[in-house]
Amino acid sequence: MDYALFGIPKLDVYAVIGILIFFSLVETLTGLFHHSIRTKSDWIQEIGSFFVLSVIQKPLIVLLVFSICHWLMPNQQYIMSGWSLWFTLPFYLLIDDVLQYWYHRLAHETNWLWKLHLAHHQAEEMGYFVSYRNAALYYAIMPNIWWIGFAAYLGCAKAIAIGLILKQLVIISSHSTTKWDQYLYKFLNPITWLVEHIIVTPAFHYAHHGKSQKDGISDPNGNFGNMFSLWDQLFKTAKFTRQYPTQLGLLNDPKDTWAPSYLYPFVTSDKSNSELSKNFSKPDTRVLEPATVNLVKGEKYLWCQCGKSKNQPFCDGSHHGSAFKPLLFEAKRTGEVKLCQCKLTKACPFCDNSHLDSNLKN
Repeated sequence: MDYALFGIPKLDVYAVIGILIFFSLVETLTGLFHHSIRTKSDWIQEIGSFFVLSVIQKPLIVLLVFSICHWLMPNQQYIMSGWSLWFTLPFYLLIDDVLQYWYHRLAHETNWLWKLHLAHHQAEEMGYFVSYRNAALYYAIMPNIWWIGFAAYLGCAKAIAIGLILKQLVIISSHSTTKWDQYLYKFLNPITWLVEHIIVTPAFHYAHHGKSQKDGISDPNGNFGNMFSLWDQLFKTAKFTRQYPTQLGLLNDPKDTWAPSYLYPFVTSDKSNSELSKNFSKPDTRVLEPATVNLVKGEKYLWCQCGKSKNQPFCDGSHHGSAFKPLLFEAKRTGEVKLCQCKLTKACPFCDNSHLDSNLKN
């Protein structure tokens, strides 16, 4: 894919590197790295993944797509090369981003794909390199990387170059610890609504990395957008709070090292409680009787809806990798209540005796 954007060959590559350098300088100069809790394994995972993706995986996928297209549609190469950038840029970006939205969402709702994405959510602090933290296989089958190759074959090289710069600017900045959007909330509030309802801001994406919905800010099972927040709004997965969770990461994280996190399923974890271990399974923990628990008025609780939690009737994070998400509720009074454990109640989270008519097997 040979091109010279604005007369500068490979300008998009230089721009992305420049964006990384800019945010690394900002985070370093503001002292944010001084208090970093990253381990050596975290750095290997994040930096290693970035270089392998940039230097090996993306170029190989683009070359493979070109080879396939040469075979299947030889007369269509560069067919769009003469088209206006005003059409090819949104054409490339919108398709790219909606593909990544659905791929990202499926990575949270499909168990085998979640294991390839799990490393991204192991990060307990944000930072520009977190955006590249996934298993190698996750990137190998990511549809929007294949879309880059196909769009390039059609002749959209300039649109791709500009699109990659714009998208990486949004993605890297939304993972950065700089939290640039907080200045919009303070000084440019009249236009903030428009900005956050178009592109993904740090507050919007931080919510996706929050550890638990109990803080009223986080939604690990929502806010899937990468560049545009439009898709989350369209498909009802958006949550806007303009706040940042204080706890990031996974509930009950087994603290796997970079090897299984990055190389799964080729390398598995030696920890039996890890989802990346060879024989890990999530047993059905539903039972045909309610749990009698004491709640405190005003306290928030997460009720398990997936039926896999080891902490029934409450959530322990086992829903990750399924289409379920826990139900957040606030106790209206202090005292003893019966919470459903069969997950069939129509009065969630309270028991309505649906278990008495159930054929659920323990």
